[in-house]
Amino acid sequence: MTTVTQGKIGEDMACEYLKKQGYKIIERNFRIRGGEIDIVAIDGSTLVYVEVKTRTSHIFGSAIEAVTPWKLKFLVRTAKFYKNARKNLPQLERIDVLGIDLIDADPKYELVKNAYPI
Repeated sequence: MTTVTQGKIGEDMACEYLKKQGYKIIERNFRIRGGEIDIVAIDGSTLVYVEVKTRTSHIFGSAIEAVTPWKLKFLVRTAKFYKNARKNLPQLERIDVLGIDLIDADPKYELVKNAYPI
């Protein structure tokens, strides 16, 4: 499985998981030059930018560990651009990180809410 395929499968799984947690998905794979947001959702009255990491082994660490400060910096910049380009979105914002572990037969999800300040 290529990393692109793995990422797509992980994002599809993430959307289903987040919906079960009560999130309303409003956009996927928002891109600007130098940044991308995997999932944009609303959780209650909060706009949430979700970074999804999927792992099929722990050779390079867990899925959550793969989200570096560098990646989060670009995510914040992309989130600010997203919010400025749209109207009628909730004022409250946060960044969540969702790690999906596909090592065993049953996927394991780890959701870190408010993982990094905006």
